Amino acid sequence: MNDKIKINLQIAETNYPLTINRDEEEMVREAAKQVNIRLNAYRTHYPSLNLEKVIAMVAYEFSLETLKQKQRNDTAPYTEKIEELTGVLESYFKSNTLQ
Repeated sequence: MNDKIKINLQIAETNYPLTINRDEEEMVREAAKQVNIRLNAYRTHYPSLNLEKVIAMVAYEFSLETLKQKQRNDTAPYTEKIEELTGVLESYFKSNTLQ
């Protein structure tokens, strides 16, 4: 069974033929839908902007959201603190077991 399918997405009045994994179709179509929703919102609010600028603003908006999400999910500070506390505990137990 072939897990790939061919679909056509329309984004900003342009068709994009894509070959995708069958199980990703819903997500891919939803992503295109979200892009078009934002494009239409910007075009409504800023009718004098050309399409290229509108697309740039939509890309910026998605990028900003992605960065904010990554920042929320950044566990590095917690991991570092846990490693530090683990070291403190290991040192404590080593020094107390030698007595």
